[in-house]
Amino acid sequence: MSGKTQTLYEKYGGFPGVRQVVTDFYERALDSDIVGHFFEDVNMARLVDHQTKMIAGLLGGPVEISDARLATAHAHLNVDHYHFDEIAVLLNETLVDAGFDKQDRLAAIAAVEARRSVIVRRSRAA
Repeated sequence: MSGKTQTLYEKYGGFPGVRQVVTDFYERALDSDIVGHFFEDVNMARLVDHQTKMIAGLLGGPVEISDARLATAHAHLNVDHYHFDEIAVLLNETLVDAGFDKQDRLAAIAAVEARRSVIVRRSRAA
């Protein structure tokens, strides 16, 4: 044994495991009254491919998506904190169902939360 710490990416099945998580997440997101509209007229197969790479990177996998690329990809969506919070809830639910233990869920959510300022472009209108 090399003593190398296993990444969450490795622990939860590499690309196939992450892809399943992302697919399940988008099934929830599409059903959400809060964020479902963001995915109308979106090529979901392409989005799942991109998100699988992003989440793989956040979980310690071999892909890295820059904050600049995330900002560009989300700029036209006008995501606010309310939307971002819903995404975090849906992601947590998905990770629970995927068998992520609590510590690993918190680490994954923290990695996404760390990108909030890159993705959120406005405050919620009163």
